[in-house]
Amino acid sequence: MSASPLACRVRGLSVAYRAEPVLRRVDLDVPEGSVMGIVGPNGAGKSTLIKAMLGLVTPLAGETAFFGRPLAAVRRRVGYMPQTTSVDWDFPTTVRDVVTMGTYGSLGWIRRPGRAERARADEALRQTGIADLAARQIGELSGGQRQRVFLARALAQAPDVLFMDEPFQGIDAKSQQAILSVLRDLQREGRTVVIVHHDLATVREACDHVALLNREVIAQGPVDEAFTPEHIRAAYEVPGDGSLPGVAP
Repeated sequence: MSASPLACRVRGLSVAYRAEPVLRRVDLDVPEGSVMGIVGPNGAGKSTLIKAMLGLVTPLAGETAFFGRPLAAVRRRVGYMPQTTSVDWDFPTTVRDVVTMGTYGSLGWIRRPGRAERARADEALRQTGIADLAARQIGELSGGQRQRVFLARALAQAPDVLFMDEPFQGIDAKSQQAILSVLRDLQREGRTVVIVHHDLATVREACDHVALLNREVIAQGPVDEAFTPEHIRAAYEVPGDGSLPGVAP
């Protein structure tokens, strides 16, 4: 049986901050139509990995291809949902305005959002369960609502592959279920999602593929093959008889 086509392919990616190695020779294969979790301890380089893949951090070495091509050639097919801590939530704008920003990449420099773009934004608001918040100022939102606004903005772009940095961190159960529902919808549509994920207890619920990372890739592949106690212990540097973080014994 032939291997699944790849949405993303990383080879030999290395990154350092002020001469301190963060990632070492990372190889990563993300199959099309998968939900790939990037999992590992704090300081493992998870967020740095996706930022380097997206050209937001300059690597020392290595390369990333999307659908077999450089990022510059397919940039409109690639979406990114950053952590909410990277945003000025005091900026005076509405939820609908933020979500509509996701359509700007397809407009060019001159055109303003029209009926089609507004319809895409409204559908993204509906899909994430926040249509009733469209007129609210972003500074009035809870943590979970803010995450869903970010997700809706990314969905409005209609990407074929979506990167999400810690989408479940610090949110309520309702927002978590809303985001999980969107992930399943995207996968049913054949789209690809890569998420930086910190909660080992929900990896199997959220993802069907996983890469365990600790500055280098410890294991990767389908969850049933790669997300094993042996690989988790190696990634988190837990002795063979030690309890795994967030995983029931």
